[in-house]
Amino acid sequence: MRSFLLILRDIKIEHTLFAMPFALMSAFLAAGGMPPGREILLLVIAVVFARSAAMAFNRIADAGFDSSNPRTYGRPLASGRAGRGLYIFFVAATSAGFIFCARLLNPLAFLLSPVALAVIFFYSFTKRFTVWSHFFLGLALSLAPIGGWVAVRGEIGPESVALGLAVLFWLVGLDIIYSCQDIEYDRKAGLFSIPSRLGVERALRLSSLSHIVMLCFLAIVWFLSPYLGAVYLVGLALTAAFLWYEHAIVRPDDLNKVNVAFFNLNGIISVGLMIFVIADTLI
Repeated sequence: MRSFLLILRDIKIEHTLFAMPFALMSAFLAAGGMPPGREILLLVIAVVFARSAAMAFNRIADAGFDSSNPRTYGRPLASGRAGRGLYIFFVAATSAGFIFCARLLNPLAFLLSPVALAVIFFYSFTKRFTVWSHFFLGLALSLAPIGGWVAVRGEIGPESVALGLAVLFWLVGLDIIYSCQDIEYDRKAGLFSIPSRLGVERALRLSSLSHIVMLCFLAIVWFLSPYLGAVYLVGLALTAAFLWYEHAIVRPDDLNKVNVAFFNLNGIISVGLMIFVIADTLI
């Protein structure tokens, strides 16, 4: 049990908060209101399983790098406090749980579940060969709203794709900010990232641009969905305000508030937008 809790702390299970709200808001949009309780329960469990499998796999893939990075050397696998076999078992168990939930949902969800796992696992290797690794992380999380729609309707709808693209560019922007912490290590270790390639100042500009694109796709969601109105637009305006504040507190010459921008503000953005979407669909 202690080893299990150690893994949960390591993968920061609470950060499922980033993907879960978008999966749920997509499910509400797909249902045009309250989705069936069975589908919501299976969707929530599936997202937890998928995110847990992805993070544990990432720890396995990056253990060698984590052990030499001053920011991450204390992680259980990197420091030797937990065994590789335990992490492999955890990845296998959570992956199986995710596929099982998808099987209980509908045939399309089951068919796409191995593809989703392949995408989220592949991200862990992208920093080794491409500066666009941030986009692969965005792609991995963009599957959450698409999966939410599939869970309810058994198909892929245009609203879920637009919401998925919004998530993609949201993650690109915030991951660029987060990667600014590792710019020196990435260069030394030969890893690829936009900050290590372009420098902090230009990377932060690209992060801002990514978040502008995110807002554009969120506006497209409003245009596509017959269930969204003025309440959603208020949520969209607040999202824009929080993104502006996020970029205001992270500057090229001051990265001390990166964790505040990455975790706190983006947690508020995801949960807050979900509340406005659900409220509007129920209204």
